[in-house]
Amino acid sequence: MDENSNELIKAREIQIAKIEFIAASITAIGDGLSVIAAGLALEALENPIDQMPKQQSNRSKQLDSIQYNLDYYINELIQIRNRI
Repeated sequence: MDENSNELIKAREIQIAKIEFIAASITAIGDGLSVIAAGLALEALENPIDQMPKQQSNRSKQLDSIQYNLDYYINELIQIRNRI
């Protein structure tokens, strides 16, 4: 193979690696969301309905924190996408 072909192959491998990185990042965020949903479902099953108003404020703070983190990771992915 000539030098030009090697450069094309290397450029293609870099593009593939970037796509794999983005896919892995998206998968990690999806897995995190699944864990959060499972935790919220478990908490709902463990706590009776009459205790829910007391815990609503705490749950609201947790959801705000989760939303903040999701927004952060989504913005990171957008920046990565724009660099590719």
